[in-house]
Amino acid sequence: MAYAYDPELAPLVDTLPAVSLDDVGAAREMLLQLVTPMNEHVDLTGVTVLDHYAPGPDGAPDVLVRIYVAEGDSPAAGRPALLDIHGGGFVVGSIEMEHAFAAHFARELGAVVAVVDYRLAPEHPFPAGIEDCYAALAWLHANAPQLGIDPNRIAVGGQSAGGGLTAGTVLLARDRGGPPVCFQFLGIPELDHRLDTTSMRTFVDTPMWHRGSAIKSWAMYLGPDHDGEVSQYASPSLAADLRGLPPAYVTTMEFDPLRDEGILYALRLLEAGVNVELHNFPGTFHGSALIPFVAVSRRASEELLVALRRGLELNE
Repeated sequence: MAYAYDPELAPLVDTLPAVSLDDVGAAREMLLQLVTPMNEHVDLTGVTVLDHYAPGPDGAPDVLVRIYVAEGDSPAAGRPALLDIHGGGFVVGSIEMEHAFAAHFARELGAVVAVVDYRLAPEHPFPAGIEDCYAALAWLHANAPQLGIDPNRIAVGGQSAGGGLTAGTVLLARDRGGPPVCFQFLGIPELDHRLDTTSMRTFVDTPMWHRGSAIKSWAMYLGPDHDGEVSQYASPSLAADLRGLPPAYVTTMEFDPLRDEGILYALRLLEAGVNVELHNFPGTFHGSALIPFVAVSRRASEELLVALRRGLELNE
């Protein structure tokens, strides 16, 4: 199928890596080999990086949380913080994927960025990953004074599966009575296991992510033993009540099978009285932000920075 990609993106589509979930181990290794040399050139000027461990949920292993802190004096009330959840279809990816993002946004926002290394499917199907994310959020709140964080200004955000895990984590936080979350960033989020939107049924051959990838991703995340009853915390589009959730910034890409579930979730948040900013970027596809030098990718990055400043109550 032909797609009207952004003119700067179109010539580069064939240069992108083909990510297949047929062999999860190979896909993880390929992503690691792609990211490792890129990370060697990340600018860490003015940023301190430290690894911490949050207590694991219900006796599970402790959860690695990598903290990025901009150097300089911390306000008396503490800095705002973003719990950053990496993508990868619930089955691939790692905190190494977030290294450039975390360093850049920590420095630009003067905030703490905490990247969580959650367990992956299929070895650890739902709810392992989301419980790790919730454990990291709880740990951030409990240790806010030691980390120089303002506990009233902690946001959660992520892209792709990270966006879906973000939505599930803030639902869990609401329903468990805390910790409070001031803002959520749902970037190209993977939210709906039913795979029945127009974009999901139409985009079967798009780069980086397509319907076939989504089918395999959800099958591994939900696991072989799920009985057909799917939790709203796994598939947040199932949530009947979205009231009381934090303000949201939601992004979608025009030629992404996940496009419509992101838009529909944003509309339902609005209907529930949640403050939402929704942006669909034209001519783009899932993962097109990996080409950072084209204008539409630069604009998406700049607008995310603006949205996070607003959500974390930082001065423009």
